[in-house]
Amino acid sequence: MRRIFFRGAVLTASLLLGACSSPEPPAPAPSSQAGHNAADVAFAQQMIPHHQQALEMAKMVPSRGSDPKVADLAGRIRAQDPEIRQMQGWLKTWGVAATSHSMPGGHEMSGDHTMTGMMSGADLKSLEAAKGPDFDRSWLDLMIKHHQGAVEMAKTELAHGADAGAKALAQRIADAQEAEIAEMRGLLKG
Repeated sequence: MRRIFFRGAVLTASLLLGACSSPEPPAPAPSSQAGHNAADVAFAQQMIPHHQQALEMAKMVPSRGSDPKVADLAGRIRAQDPEIRQMQGWLKTWGVAATSHSMPGGHEMSGDHTMTGMMSGADLKSLEAAKGPDFDRSWLDLMIKHHQGAVEMAKTELAHGADAGAKALAQRIADAQEAEIAEMRGLLKG
């Protein structure tokens, strides 16, 4: 009996030591290497340049717009920067490049505008040339389309993603941007 106990203790100790020296990392937290899928990667890779373009558009408002309500909305859109950094962090953790698309001028976006809602270079140049109420109307029209693209990407992530953190961000993006679309439509009517 004593011999069986001793062998059992040696076997248990061996298993524990083997487990302790294993090169495998501890159980992953949300947004880690093991908790994501291709839909999560695509969501982050596409939403980063999408958000970056929204920030670029929002930065135009103070110098070109005339409506304080549009300026207020643009200020809230500029708050997307932490979401960009969060998604960049996920991609780094996942061991994936931040984007698979680049465009002349340093813009990281799809050159053929395959991402829904992305503005073309011509759209952005036209917006840069506008001033006052014409700028406000053009900006609202373009930002509505831009937001609709983000909502579509967020819904795709919610339907097909696996990472809990990415899905939570997708839900926040969908909720916030749908509310902003309604607000922008109201501003266009008013």
